[in-house]
Amino acid sequence: MSDSIKDTPADTAGLSRRSLLQGTAGMAGILASGISPAIGQEKITLRYLGTAVNQDKAIGDKFEKDTGIKIQYVAVTTDDVTKRAVTAPNSFDLIDTEYFSLKKIVPTGNLKGIDVKKIKNADKITPLFTTGTVAGKAVGDQGTAPKKVIYLEGEKSKVFAKSPTQFMSLIPTVYNADTLGIRPDLIKRPISSWAELLNPEFKGKAAILNIPSIGIMDAAMVVEAMGIHKYPDKGNMTKKEIDLTIKTLIEAKKAGQFRALWKDFNESVNLMASGEVVIQSMWSPAVTAVRTKGIACNFQPLKEGYRAWAAGFGLPATLSGKKLDGAYEFINWFLDGWAGAYLNRQGYYSAVLDTAKAKMDAYEWAYWMEGKPAAQDIKSPNGDVLAKAGAVRDGGSYEARMGGIACWNAVMDENEYMVRKWNEFVAA
Repeated sequence: MSDSIKDTPADTAGLSRRSLLQGTAGMAGILASGISPAIGQEKITLRYLGTAVNQDKAIGDKFEKDTGIKIQYVAVTTDDVTKRAVTAPNSFDLIDTEYFSLKKIVPTGNLKGIDVKKIKNADKITPLFTTGTVAGKAVGDQGTAPKKVIYLEGEKSKVFAKSPTQFMSLIPTVYNADTLGIRPDLIKRPISSWAELLNPEFKGKAAILNIPSIGIMDAAMVVEAMGIHKYPDKGNMTKKEIDLTIKTLIEAKKAGQFRALWKDFNESVNLMASGEVVIQSMWSPAVTAVRTKGIACNFQPLKEGYRAWAAGFGLPATLSGKKLDGAYEFINWFLDGWAGAYLNRQGYYSAVLDTAKAKMDAYEWAYWMEGKPAAQDIKSPNGDVLAKAGAVRDGGSYEARMGGIACWNAVMDENEYMVRKWNEFVAA
């Protein structure tokens, strides 16, 4: 999207959805993994370009401790990550970007294909990315499903490969699937469909995400659930489909359906915690933030499925020598388990599940990944209690949630037209 699901005004102010949830393998672990610490003796500094939400100090510090290589975070907005990749590929050594941005970046030739033969755990990357499957079953691929853009024809290719090759565009870092958040104590009945967002029962108590490329996909999930229109691809609408979707939103807005159109993570939390809103577009960590206030809030599984997003690491085409070696070392370290476990404990999902599992306690894995009741209190990396013993994760297991994807974040061919129409909705 032109604005990231993970990139809001809150991010740029230093308040990201991950920062609301944050909190040793040691050198022996690195040596055991087969990753060499020798490069770290060169005192390399890697410039890591991405949004603030993915630039976690604890991860950078841990990597430097394990390898001696320093991570220098370069935090910009989602749009600027893409702009820099297109116009200034020499300004970074490692890029962390979302898969939907690749359609803009790869044709410039500014990304180097990542050689999977140099990635120790490449064959363990979840098949959600490589084949679009979870537990052997295909998931929805509307929008920019990673499997469509993860392989390149060669190291210097400007086009995506239609089948697996030796070179990946991005190595996946974090991903998740989003849905509606609800206040079950105030709604007091089951909610099972996206259509409920525009149910007049919730007039004046509903809210939608005001980031155009994400908000319109949430709206499309609603329109389709209401039986108004079936989209061939919610992530790449025609002008007529955009018009229909926006018309539906404007009609609902004029009827007083929406209490708010939110952009700020914290705003979504406050709207829900106050009870001003009982149903809205929401991110999983925001639901957790409401719960930490002692207020009932559900990240609600819906029968039509989830809207998913995914980010990954890429390398600039000009990177070479020791910095290139260092960047490969960082990617290998990232997939080796510590970072994956750290991300899983925040409610995200990691690219290589096996190595993350090895760095988590059995009760943590059972709660976060298997959908089982917590055997004891579940804590964030910094020790905050996220769920009490006996609680079950919203959406259940990894297979249930990621297996229930309906569409992926995307930038439409008609993006400029869509943004113009979305602004008409905001102004209506």
